[in-house]
Amino acid sequence: MNIRSVLLTVALLICTACSTEHHIKPFSTDGCSVFPDGTFSHKTLWLQCCSEHDLAYWQGGTYEQRLDADQQLRACVAQTGEDRISQLMLAGVRVGGTPYLPTSFRWGYGWPYLRGYRELTTAEALQVSEKQP
Repeated sequence: MNIRSVLLTVALLICTACSTEHHIKPFSTDGCSVFPDGTFSHKTLWLQCCSEHDLAYWQGGTYEQRLDADQQLRACVAQTGEDRISQLMLAGVRVGGTPYLPTSFRWGYGWPYLRGYRELTTAEALQVSEKQP
């Protein structure tokens, strides 16, 4: 495949992502993704924090909304008495939660890949409210 073919393919993918109406998948959570859900002695100590964070990540939105969700995760985990863990988790989600990686835990993972950072439209917000737990 030559560079021209690659660029054409990428352009078509971007145009398709921008021009079609997308539907959000039903909400799902994997807990703290690739991070433990708690300590050895309390295995689900901060699991609720991660589940709330997943709800924000599932629906996606703007860069500022992601930053706010990540700060809320840090604060929630810190309230469990694990301030160092909360800082480590914040660093992890800031790096690994970008919407530009094709992961199952990226920002806006409820939407098709390559949504990026965008404010939800009225129709999208309605879908979110209908499908969230």
